[in-house]
Amino acid sequence: MLKIRLRREGSRNHPFFRVVVSDSRNTPTGPNVEILGYYDPSERKKPSLWIDVEKYEAWIAKGAHASDTVRSLVKKVKANGEASAEAAE
Repeated sequence: MLKIRLRREGSRNHPFFRVVVSDSRNTPTGPNVEILGYYDPSERKKPSLWIDVEKYEAWIAKGAHASDTVRSLVKKVKANGEASAEAAE
């Protein structure tokens, strides 16, 4: 089964996460199928977050399961994307 989850990277005390699609039997640091985005919580004012929502939804349609954390991050991305699109109009 494929899972969409966070993969921890970066150095000690400075974590950086990638949103990846990987086989659930592999460890989170193991090989991945595709990278969908990134999340850097270390920035104090506004954490850096980017997820390709179209690819995310395509993988969900193919049967991949997202972790709870990834689902909440995607909700934030969708909310911020819609808000910025409304402000541009």
